[in-house]
Amino acid sequence: MRVLSGIQPSGKLHLGNYLGAIRQHIELQDEDEALYFIANYHSLTTVHDAERMRQLTADVALDYLALGLDPQKAMLFRQSDIPEVTELAWILSTVTGRGLLERAHSYKDKVAKGISASMGLMCYPLLMAADILIYRSNLVPVGKDQVQHIEMTQDMAGYFNNTFGCEVLVRPEPRLNAAQVVPGIDGQKMSKSYGNTIDLFDTAKKTRKRIMGIKTDSTPVEDTKNPETCNVFALLKLMAEPAELEEWDSRYRKGGMGYGEAKGRVAELFEETFGPARERRDKLATDPDYVEDILVTAAAKVRVMAEEVMHDVREACGLVTAKKVQR
Repeated sequence: MRVLSGIQPSGKLHLGNYLGAIRQHIELQDEDEALYFIANYHSLTTVHDAERMRQLTADVALDYLALGLDPQKAMLFRQSDIPEVTELAWILSTVTGRGLLERAHSYKDKVAKGISASMGLMCYPLLMAADILIYRSNLVPVGKDQVQHIEMTQDMAGYFNNTFGCEVLVRPEPRLNAAQVVPGIDGQKMSKSYGNTIDLFDTAKKTRKRIMGIKTDSTPVEDTKNPETCNVFALLKLMAEPAELEEWDSRYRKGGMGYGEAKGRVAELFEETFGPARERRDKLATDPDYVEDILVTAAAKVRVMAEEVMHDVREACGLVTAKKVQR
């Protein structure tokens, strides 16, 4: 099975990114053929500073490698190193109705939050579909809020195949992440746009301070507490082992425990996971040529896949291109 996912370089990666997607990406590299791309074309809908874009793109590569992505098992590459993806996005736009794009929940939500309603933002699902279909991906790990985009990709593959009487584009399927919603320090979904994130690679001191600031209710220490409505417990549920989680559940319901204890344990669990990763990241940052070689090598491999698909797409459409000159 070929698994594909992408992540936008639009800001620092945070705990929600890790629990909601990256952890599963790392696990899948041992099970399937894994392709992960840094979605810098997509980030152009919000990032308009060239130097910042370059830095954010490099940061995502460092983050993934530090968190355990093995370039011998998975391919990590930049979206912009595969120009065929934009060609396929255009071709998909010629068989896709505007109404489908206007129904995208993500587009409506972002516009409601004040993000400029650019054509890039509206056409985001077209480019995302091209990202997936260009490699004949079988599975796409996503959170519940992204399932609609996979369904739209399925629709677009069908539109193309039906229009041109072929079976060139492969229908992908979503693979739901176990962690569907990761709460931020204010209880809302953890998101850069809400300013409620716990960044993965801040210093241990800054991270602990951030975690200790998680919003809780005013229930006295001696009273029982409801773990099902607690933001801190929600993070414990995503980070602690089942046996330990059962103990915390019991302590919540028994009373006599302050939220500060639970927050402290979240901070410990965070440091156990990301402390070593922070050290690996610092070391990788001293060798940018090594990181660049990983990206370039992977891009060369996946571009062969993209070129094969585009050859079949052009044949189906009747598009004629110049033959490569033999040297």
